[in-house]
Amino acid sequence: MATVKEKYNNEVAPKLTETFNYTNKMQIPKLAKIVLNMGLGAAVQNPKIVEPAAVELALIAGQKPVITRAKKPIANFKLRADLPIGCKVTLRREKMYDFFDRLVNIALPRVRDFRGISPKAFDGMGNYTLGITEHIIFPEIDYDKTESIKGLNITIVTTAKTDEEGRSLLKLLGMPFKN
Repeated sequence: MATVKEKYNNEVAPKLTETFNYTNKMQIPKLAKIVLNMGLGAAVQNPKIVEPAAVELALIAGQKPVITRAKKPIANFKLRADLPIGCKVTLRREKMYDFFDRLVNIALPRVRDFRGISPKAFDGMGNYTLGITEHIIFPEIDYDKTESIKGLNITIVTTAKTDEEGRSLLKLLGMPFKN
């Protein structure tokens, strides 16, 4: 079975060149990075939940996450400055392609009542953000050892200039968009 990178080089890039009439191979959109972010609002009351969340995010990503902290205090949310409120990890190169492959072929099909992901979550610059409500769809996470089910944001950053180019790139790479 071909990897995502091989599929991109052999099938996706030529098809994108044909569709959008690129004259230079540097114009062809590609994946730049994938950012996984786990915001933990409950960490305000219980800062101890950040550490297990970081361990689980490390299992999902295959790379150690960075603990994110509050930049400024917000009294209404009982939030103090410098309080740990989440974790994030940025994947590039091989780890990025491996994660994308696992996301599309293993994790997303495990979502209950899955009919495809929304094709509307592009930001105007060809980048796609996907919110996952249950992080347990990833096979690396042992459901029995998980204290609570957490949400996860996945941002796929591409070098595409428009949403149409980004959507074409992700669709050709195998992203299951709704029709």
